[in-house]
Amino acid sequence: MRNKQAAETAFSAVEEELRSTSRWMYENPELAFQEYESSRRLSELLGANGFDVTYPAHGLETAFEATVGTAGPRIVICCEYDALPKVGQACGHNIIATAALGAGIAVAGIADDLGIRVTVLGTPAEEGGGGKVDLIDAGAFEDAAASMMIHPGPSDQLDPSFQANNSVSVEYFGKDSHAAFAPWEGINALDAFVNAYMNVSTLRQSLLPGDRVHCMVNHGGDASNIIASYTKSTWGIRSATKERLEVLVPKVKACFEAAALSTGCRLEISSVSHPYLNMVNNPVMASLYAANSLSLGRPMPTEAETGADGGSSDMGNVSQVVPSIHPMLGIESGDAVNHQPEFAACTITPSGEMAIRDGALSMAYTIIDMAEQDVWDRV
Repeated sequence: MRNKQAAETAFSAVEEELRSTSRWMYENPELAFQEYESSRRLSELLGANGFDVTYPAHGLETAFEATVGTAGPRIVICCEYDALPKVGQACGHNIIATAALGAGIAVAGIADDLGIRVTVLGTPAEEGGGGKVDLIDAGAFEDAAASMMIHPGPSDQLDPSFQANNSVSVEYFGKDSHAAFAPWEGINALDAFVNAYMNVSTLRQSLLPGDRVHCMVNHGGDASNIIASYTKSTWGIRSATKERLEVLVPKVKACFEAAALSTGCRLEISSVSHPYLNMVNNPVMASLYAANSLSLGRPMPTEAETGADGGSSDMGNVSQVVPSIHPMLGIESGDAVNHQPEFAACTITPSGEMAIRDGALSMAYTIIDMAEQDVWDRV
C-alpha cells in the first residue's frame, strides 16, 4: 500500500500538467509519422521527471524511449499520440499519451525499490502505418517482460480482442477515351472498381461474424465525359484472428483480380501499412488491472460481458510477442463513438480527464503489483 500511495502522490503532482498537455494535443493534432511537436513535448515532460530519454529513437523521427530504473524486469508503457485526418484526436490518443506519462511518472521514484525498469515508449502512427511494428522490428520490445496501455472509448472494457487487419491499396489501370464519341476505344478502370466492390459485396454472405471488409475511393476518374483510365481505392480487410485473416485476404484479392479480368484493366495491389494482428490479453495482468481499477471506483467488464468487439490496433502485434493488456476506458461521449469529431471534443471534458487519472493509476498500481507479487514467470 505504501508504494501505491507514493505513486498516487507522484501522479497528483503532475496531473494538472497532464490535463493541460491533453488539451494542447486536442488543439494541435498531428497525423501519423508527423507528430513532431507532440513527441517532443511528451519526451521533454518525461525528461523533466527523471527519465533517461532517447529522442528520436529506434530509427523513427517521432518515436521516443524514456526509462527509469537500473535493473530488473522491464515494463513498457505504450504511448500513442497521432491524430486522424479531418477529425483530429477523435480516437483519444491525447488521453492515451497523458495516461501513459502519468503511469510512468507515478512509478518513477519507486522503480529501483521495486527492482524493475519502466519504459514509456513513444509509438507513432497507430492510425495508419503501424509504428509499433517498426519498433518491434527495431528491437524496442526485445527485453520487455510486459507491455500495457489504455484507450478511451464510449464504455469500459477490460480485455478488447481487436481484429487482425490488412490494409491495401488497389489500383486499376485502363485506357482513356471520349465517353460519348468513342467509349469502345477505352478500357474503363472505374468499371473495374465498381465490379470489385460488387464482388466483395457478393462475398459478404460467406463472411464470418468476425470478418469486416470496407473501403474508400481515393481516385475515381478525372471527368464524367472521359472513360476513366485510372482508379485507386484503399481497403481494410479484418478478421478476428491472424489465422482467419490469412484465409480471408486471398478471397478478397480474388475479387479484385476478377474485376481486372472482366474489364481488361491492369491491377496493382500494395500494402498501405503493416498488417495489424489481433490482441491477446494476458490474463494475469488483466486480473491485476481489473482489481486496481475497481479500487479506484471503475469496475471493468470483460468483452464476453459487454459483447462489444471490432477495431484494430498495432498493439495487437505487441501482444503477440510480449505479455500485454489494452483496457478501454469509457468517457461520457453521449451518442458519439471513436473517429467522430464529437468524440474528440469529449476527450477534454471532466470525464476525459478522469480517464487519464484512472488509466494512469490503474496501470501504475498494476506494475507495482506485478513487482511485489513477482508474477514474471506467470505472465
